Amino acid sequence: MKVLRYLLFPLAILYDLITTIRNYLYDIGVFKSTSFELPVIAVGNLTTGGTGKTPQIEYLIRLLKEDYKVAVLSRGYKRKSKGFLIAKENHSADDVGDEPLQFFSKFKDAITVAVDADRTHGIRSLITKVNPDVVLLDDAYQHRKVKAGFYIVLTKYNDLYKDDFLLPTGNLRESSRGSNRANLIVVTKCPESLSLEEKDKIKAKLNIKKHQKIFFSAIDYDENLKGEKIINIGTLENKEIVLVTGIANPTPLLNYLREKDIDVKHLNFPDHHNFTASDILKIKKSYEEIESKEKLILTTEKDYMRLEGKIKDLYYISIKNHFFEEEQAFNRCIKCFITV
Repeated sequence: MKVLRYLLFPLAILYDLITTIRNYLYDIGVFKSTSFELPVIAVGNLTTGGTGKTPQIEYLIRLLKEDYKVAVLSRGYKRKSKGFLIAKENHSADDVGDEPLQFFSKFKDAITVAVDADRTHGIRSLITKVNPDVVLLDDAYQHRKVKAGFYIVLTKYNDLYKDDFLLPTGNLRESSRGSNRANLIVVTKCPESLSLEEKDKIKAKLNIKKHQKIFFSAIDYDENLKGEKIINIGTLENKEIVLVTGIANPTPLLNYLREKDIDVKHLNFPDHHNFTASDILKIKKSYEEIESKEKLILTTEKDYMRLEGKIKDLYYISIKNHFFEEEQAFNRCIKCFITV
């Protein structure tokens, strides 16, 4: 696979040229960007996935939902519906996508969640139907038809965008120069032991601009697994687990479970995978092959949105992100933008 990516290097150069020209035409106004009077915060990345956009959006929801009327707008990746749609109780992942359904399931009494591939149309529809105080755009950093008032770009600690290359040789959606549009840069999935020296090295490598601030965050796994009932992860040492993942990077979760001495049989699927009937049979067969009675099927919260009701003994593990000592400074940046 790596050899093939290197062979495709000329295509990466062409891709860089195309995306650079596209961004330049937006920058000089040849391509139109629509801005809005209400605060719009776009959260995204320069790479193809796995940087932690979902927990970052959820962090913003928790930060803002008590004081503001919050709407989250996503394209609803891999949904089967079309156009603008506000998430409702009867909707499934097929209707709105797995991540929007996750936002709705967790915060349905506090926020509005909508999907629309055309973010400009989606924001206008939200203004007409809901009139929110603030809109959070999920995975919209490259969606330049909307000019958000505030941009947050995420990059993984062990896979910084400065160390990557453009598609198809690397995983970048656009050149690392695109990070210059960001107001905040968040380095995600950092180790808890991250030192001040390491932070300074990352700041230097990313070449943070004067108009930007950089923050560092880490992932917390919920100790309680949710499903038919609530199970504390500390009770799983004597259980055998079939782990089902359809996310960009399952390695941190695998490492977390193994560090807890949990016996894991991993079934790995592509990111945002639409589980077919044959996939469900494969999962059930793997589960049935375990002879122990102390067993269950574990998945991510996002994958649970697509698997719920299709498999018994199914549980999911939630994650949150937390900032290091800069959390209050991050919060102030967000709230200052909204209140200006």
